[in-house]
Parts: sequence; C-alpha cells; structure tokens
Amino acid sequence: MNQVATALGVAFAVAGVGALAGLVVPARVRSAAAGAATTGVGLAGAAAGLCAVSGTSWQVHLPNLLPLAGVSLAVDALAGWFLLLVGGVAAVVGVYTVGYAGQSGHGPASRTALAMLPVFVAAMLLVPAAGSVSTFLLAWELMAVTSLLLVLSEHRHSPAVRTAGLWYAAMTQAGFVVILLGQAWLAAAAGGESFATIRAAGPGLSPVVSGGVFLLCVTGFASKAGAVPLHPWLPRAHAEAPSNVSALMSAAMVKLGVYGIVRVGFDLLGGGQRWWWLLLGALGVVSALYGILQAAVATDLKRLLAFSTSENIGLILLGLAAAGLWAEAGQPAVAGVALAAALLHAANHAGFKSLLFCGAGSVLKATGTRDLDELGGLSRRMPATTALVTVGALGAAALPPGNGFVSEWLLLQALLHQAPGGGTVMIVAAPVAVAVVALTAGVGVATYVKALGTGFLARPRSTAAGRAVESPRSMLAGMGLAATVCIGLAVVPGVAAPALDRIATGLRAGSAPLPSSGVDVRLSGVASTISPLWIAVGVVGLTVGFAALARAVGRARRRAAPWDCGDGPLTARMEYTATSFAEPLQRVFDNVLAPEQDVDVTHPAESAYLVRAVQYRRRLPDRIEARLYRPLIAAVEKVGRAARVLATGSVHRYLAYMLTALVAVLVAGVIR
Repeated sequence: MNQVATALGVAFAVAGVGALAGLVVPARVRSAAAGAATTGVGLAGAAAGLCAVSGTSWQVHLPNLLPLAGVSLAVDALAGWFLLLVGGVAAVVGVYTVGYAGQSGHGPASRTALAMLPVFVAAMLLVPAAGSVSTFLLAWELMAVTSLLLVLSEHRHSPAVRTAGLWYAAMTQAGFVVILLGQAWLAAAAGGESFATIRAAGPGLSPVVSGGVFLLCVTGFASKAGAVPLHPWLPRAHAEAPSNVSALMSAAMVKLGVYGIVRVGFDLLGGGQRWWWLLLGALGVVSALYGILQAAVATDLKRLLAFSTSENIGLILLGLAAAGLWAEAGQPAVAGVALAAALLHAANHAGFKSLLFCGAGSVLKATGTRDLDELGGLSRRMPATTALVTVGALGAAALPPGNGFVSEWLLLQALLHQAPGGGTVMIVAAPVAVAVVALTAGVGVATYVKALGTGFLARPRSTAAGRAVESPRSMLAGMGLAATVCIGLAVVPGVAAPALDRIATGLRAGSAPLPSSGVDVRLSGVASTISPLWIAVGVVGLTVGFAALARAVGRARRRAAPWDCGDGPLTARMEYTATSFAEPLQRVFDNVLAPEQDVDVTHPAESAYLVRAVQYRRRLPDRIEARLYRPLIAAVEKVGRAARVLATGSVHRYLAYMLTALVAVLVAGVIR
C-alpha cells in the first residue's frame, strides 16, 4: 500500500479515537489521552508529508463516500510540505497539551476542547490532501468550524473570548464565501472540479477568468492567513484562545492560506500576469510593516505574537510575489530562490511561533497574566522556559543563529539578484521590497528585545510574577521539541533542499533553488553562499569566550553595590516597562499608529490652582479596524435595521419572496 495513504489513514483513525477519548475518558487522564492522540495525528501527518516531499505521490477518488462529487484526495510534493509542517506543529502541541490542559475540566481541559483538538489537526491535514474543489471546500469548512469551537473554549471566563469568536466566525465565513465563488468559477471554466482537470485547463483560461479567480482566491486565502488589512480576527482569536490552540492556529492554520495561494496561483492557474504578483507583493509589504509596528507597541504578550504572525505572513507573501514576478519575467533561477525562501520561512515560522505561543501559555499559566507591564523576573523563577523562549525569539527576530535568519537572507538574495531586462516596474519594486525586509527585521529585533527584557529579565513588577513557578515537564518537553526543530533549521537548512527543489520543479517556478554543499548553502544561479553552521559556532564561541573572560577578570575585582544616586536600591518601579520601552518607536511612527492619549487633571474644590490627581491614559487602537471595519459594521447594522420591514411574519409574503427569487433564477438561466 502507498506510504502516504497508510500514514494519512493512521492520522484520521487516531483523530477519531482521540475525539472519542476526549469525550468519554475520566477527567484525570483526559488531557493525557487527547494530547497523545493529537501527537499521534501530527506524527502520522508529518510522516505522510515526509514521504510526499521525498517523491512519493498518491491520489484516490472515493465516489460513494459523499453524495454528488464524492471525495478526491491527491498528495504531491507541495501538499507534502504543508502536511509535514502541520504534522510537526501538532506533534509539539500534543505533548505540550498534556501538562497545559491539566485536570480542571474547564476551558482547554473541557470535553469539547480536548475532543476537538485532534479533529482540528485532522481537518488541517485534509486541506492540502484535497484533490478536488468540493473536497477542498469541505475540508476548509471543517477546519474553520473546529477551530472556532476551540477559540471559544474559555467563553465563560471572559467576554473578550465571545467577541473574538464573533470576529473570527464572521471573517472566516466571509473568506470561505469568497473562496467558494473563486473555486466554483474556476471549476466551471475548466469543465471539471478535480485539480487534475483544472490544472490541464488553467493555462488556457482567458485573462478575465484567471485574473478574477486569482483575485477572489487571494482575498479569501489572505484572510485566513491574517494578512493586513484582512487581519482583525487574528490578534483577537490568537490572544483569547487557549495557548495550545493559539500555537496550532498561528504556526499551522494560517500557513494553509499560503498553501491555497500557491496551489491556485502557481499550480492550477500555471502562473499569471504581472499585476497578480504586484498586488500580492503590495499585500505582503503592508502586512509586514503594519504587523511588526503593532507588535512593537503591544504590551499583551499573545497579542504581540499574533501581530508578529501578520508580519511573517507578509514576508512569505512577498517571497511568493517575487517568485511569480521573476518566473513571469523569464528568470527561473531567481524565481526558484524566492519560492524556496517563502516556503522555508513558512516552516521556520511554524517552528519558532509554536515555541513562542507555548512559552506564552507557560507564562500565563504560571502568573495568570500576559501583560508585559506586570511581568518581569521570570528568568529566575522559570529558567527553562526563559531559555526556550529565547531560542524562539532569536528565530523570530531573524538574527543569527536563529532559524528565521536563513529564510530572510534567501528572500533578500532573490530580491537583490534579478537579471537585467526585468522592466522598470521590477527595478523599482525590488529595492522597495529590500527596504521593507530590512525595516521589519530591525523593528522585529526591538520587539523581541522588549518582550524578553521586560517580561523575563527585569525585576518582577507584580506579586504573581514574583511567585511564578516552572512549567510541568510535559510542557517543557513540547517546547523543547519545537526548539530542537528551530535549531536544526537554523544550522543545517540544507536538509530542506531536496524537498524545495522538488516543489519548485513541480510548480514550474525554477529548479534546484537551494542545493547544499556540506555546511554551506550555495544558491543555484545566484552568486551567494552562506554557512549557517559556522555562523552559529562563531556566535556561540564568542559568547562563551567573552563570558569566560569577564568571569576570569571579575575574580580580581571587589564586589560592590552599584551607584544608586543616593536613592537606595533599585526597584521594579525604576525599570523600563514594555510601554515605556516602545514609546520612542511609537513616536517615530505616530502617523501610522495614531495613538489616542488623554490627560485628566483633577483640582480640589478649594482652588483651581492646586492639583489633586493627574490621570494619563493612552490607547493604541488598530487604525485599519477603526477606519475600515467599524464604519462597515455600522452600515451593515443600519441596513439590517431597515430590512426588518421585510420580515412581517406573513407566510404569504415569504412565499412571494421565494417565487420572485425562483423566477429571477429561471430568467437568468434563459438569458444565458
């Protein structure tokens, strides 16, 4: 039997068993059973993906499984890459869930949450395995429904959870409708709904049809990916969901939006016109810049990580756009490097973001807060968690030897090494994209220095932070697995070379983009070489050497208390908070962030010249949400109130509505 089929069959079977276990097993072992099942589903899915990226393909059509179209599954190298990504994240989260969910019986430990967790992972595995439009849409909706149930796990504890659920439900269903329209149009134009049929007919479609399908599908998929300006659900849902669910959504689910863009744009439509990729590139630029600026000024740790996801999705979209542009311009070597950068960054982001969200969950479980202004001192109370989060932050900041550095370096190589003859548009677009990558990298460093410095390395600024205890072993084990993957991708990214080569060749977007020679990464068609392993060895060696030298020199000196200006020992009130750390950066980008500030001065009744109290308030609302979505929601509410006159309760009127709609459909069919 085909290895991919066997692994996927095991994954779906374990998901069913895990869902049943989450519903019926006793509370004392429920989290362990659901966590083990989630890990099993993830490992089986990762095994299927590994087989697929190694060259084993598989497809099957099951006509009797569902009415009308049946179920079609098809796994190639591209699907395998995302199966491997989703499965790896699920395996980490499953181990982490055992200790995180605990035995409370509420929230993440409830029967519904633990039963839905393996089902959610199975639904995500089904999305890249789908081989037809109907199967894809079914899997997409199953993924949306199960993730919504998980987001609402703690709805009884906080009104913010219900608000996040409403935003997520509304935007994910709106995105689904747009994807449905695009894929239905594509299937109708191609004369069949199977991906094989569409793939054969895609390059011959008219520019109007292919352009319209691409625009619709990119809109829906970018919404699921959390790209700006389709992102308002993301910081809410990621922040309010249980942290194990946040890790699955941010590290795995949003990548399936990227998968949809690659599948439709590169595979089914066979590439496209230049404006497609310029539009996608603009979307990536806006997402990267706006996401990292919002993350830089955020004080909520999980909200910071959520906006960082929008930033990284922007970089991935920028890589895909560059690949499409260079392929359209007849530069397959550079296009292959850009595509490899995008796909490798998707994997790198899955690694460090799953680690960081699990770390945020550990902090929340230990302190009861995710406000960086109330944290601090965790490096002493939670040393293992601090070390693991540092590995993730190093990758997210794209600093060597972090794993995010290699993929962003690849993206820069693709943008800098375009061949002559690309046209004026590409000559202008490439330097702008390079500047955006550089700016996001710089602000990203400041963002994660703020998160680590104020949240972990400073003095405790609350009683809860001062009493924090280290996470259970299962949670540390899950984070340790993610950290191991991050380190592996950082020092030997060449292990992904064969898979990326196979994907690029299959998509006709270049070939051999990332061959590896020993510890060096040598790009095909681009005169650039890098040695991540030696960079890591050098950084670690210098750090250890300077630390040893400082310790040796320090032994000859007398220890003394630092000068405190006569004010006594330093306290937490004298330190930078996350808000004050980000304030200079906020001032630089005031025109973009548009902060709201208010100062209330209270005077005593006896004299207006005396001051009783001064109250300062500052808010940094999401400007896009305030300017775009709030007026839209108000308009929809106004239309809804006006439409109440149509719902009179009269059955005769409702039958008239139905008859009118039927006549309109029949007339439209006759005219066509």
